[in-house]
Amino acid sequence: LDKAGFSQGMVVQELGWDEDVDDDLRIAIEDAIDNELIEEAVEAVDAVVLWWREDDGDVTDGVVDALTDLGDHGFVWVLTPKVGRPEHVDPADLSEAAATAGLSQTSTASNISEDWTAIKLVRPKGGRR
Repeated sequence: LDKAGFSQGMVVQELGWDEDVDDDLRIAIEDAIDNELIEEAVEAVDAVVLWWREDDGDVTDGVVDALTDLGDHGFVWVLTPKVGRPEHVDPADLSEAAATAGLSQTSTASNISEDWTAIKLVRPKGGRR
């Protein structure tokens, strides 16, 4: 989690929470930002943690929705069940969703959780399109 980009004082929005999420990972993020994850944003957020499963619908819609409250220099971590797990999302679908949303995939963290893999998406340098 140390390379995830989370730092103390950040405002991090969590979308897609359900009973199956990795609570240890959630706690680690909250410890890193020294704050609780929020569901409803009142102002622009520094980052979004998006839990996404195959039956949550179109992942492109999910990624685009994650941008609603994201600040200009913020990032999105999309967490999906690992390959071979129920509700796994195809990495090609995630790449396509990122491109459609105008984001770049910067890193993948497959060891961040036992059951989940994470993909970090950022706006391309040089601002919005």
